[in-house]
Amino acid sequence: MGASISGALGMEKAHPEMAESMVAVIGDSTFLHSGITGLMDVVYNGGHTTTIILDNSITAMTGHQDNPSTGKTLMGQPAPQVDFVALCKALGVKRITEVDPFDLVNVKEVIKTELAAPEPSVIITRRPCALIIKNTEKPLQVQECTGCKLCLKLGCPALSFDEEHKTAQVDQALCTGCGLCMNVCKFNALRKAGDA
Repeated sequence: MGASISGALGMEKAHPEMAESMVAVIGDSTFLHSGITGLMDVVYNGGHTTTIILDNSITAMTGHQDNPSTGKTLMGQPAPQVDFVALCKALGVKRITEVDPFDLVNVKEVIKTELAAPEPSVIITRRPCALIIKNTEKPLQVQECTGCKLCLKLGCPALSFDEEHKTAQVDQALCTGCGLCMNVCKFNALRKAGDA
């Protein structure tokens, strides 16, 4: 847990030709648990690694506990909240960008920009865990699907492919209505339920 940043720096030092394409991905609570020292080492050792912190405002992998970035203790009491931007600056990172992970076009551009930077950078994606937010969005439905399967590359558990009809399918019980699949569909085949 938390080895991505240190591992990326090690690979960068072992294979300098790969330094400009090294990315470390880490969750918010894992970063606080064991990633801070890795990022400090990247800065200290003159690395170029781009670190992506996935901030979903919870410790999701072990049961949705609060952590120092949520502003609450495990008992739900108010607590000081860690500021990831200030923390990364304190470690010496100069290039820090916050993005909405659902804005795929922007995320892609930011990653390209930061990979080209000749110094360490941090990208912080901010979006609450889908399991802890009360989403009021309508689920999606499929209309006029061409069967290109591009939406399936998202890995969304609500999406599947009907081999018989050669179309994507949306499980209404699993769909949170986030709209990511609508963003990637080039044929506008995915729409909010009830929309024409």
